[in-house]
Amino acid sequence: MKQIGLLVMSAGLLTLAACSSTRLTSSWKTDDARLQRDEKIMVMALVPKQERQLRQMMEENLVEELRKEGYNATSALQEFGPGAFNDKMEERAALRKLKNSDARQVLTVVLLDKAKEKNYVRSGPMYGPYPRYYGRFWPYYSTWYDRMYQPGYYQTNVKYNWETNLYDLDKRKLIYSAQTQSVDPPTALRQAYLYARQIVKDMTKQQLIAKH
Repeated sequence: MKQIGLLVMSAGLLTLAACSSTRLTSSWKTDDARLQRDEKIMVMALVPKQERQLRQMMEENLVEELRKEGYNATSALQEFGPGAFNDKMEERAALRKLKNSDARQVLTVVLLDKAKEKNYVRSGPMYGPYPRYYGRFWPYYSTWYDRMYQPGYYQTNVKYNWETNLYDLDKRKLIYSAQTQSVDPPTALRQAYLYARQIVKDMTKQQLIAKH
């Protein structure tokens, strides 16, 4: 029975590991949207003040992934500092500051929501390859009995919901938008890396950026 208990525990740990993910939930772009490699893209992340490191990583990873594709991207945090833009600024002043830096597009990354969810995981029957104990009655019955009545457990997941918008400063309009969800990212760096990969992959799929 101890061996069965260890198997159930191992399966639970694998389930927890599998829960960690970053996935695209939706995306959209205008029909005529195309990025030009020589036009500067300013990446601006907006997260709570206590998570400034996450902001830095989100911007830097998106910049890196876009540069890998040959695009002229830069981080707003690196170029302007942490307090360069705020809700007290007038639109004209904000646009002037961006255009004076030669930016033609702005890619915003906003943490819409961060929440914890508690779920009950049932430790019921688990299917797998044909086991040895199937050939005899009692090993078969006792093994399934233990699995059937093994108590479940609660697990808590941390979910991050992100939104990325791309604005054309000359046309003053939104040309691309994507929403993603990250579940239980092991580190801020890992979350930023996977997020950036997901966004650039979708931009390529949407033909917003050209393949090499």
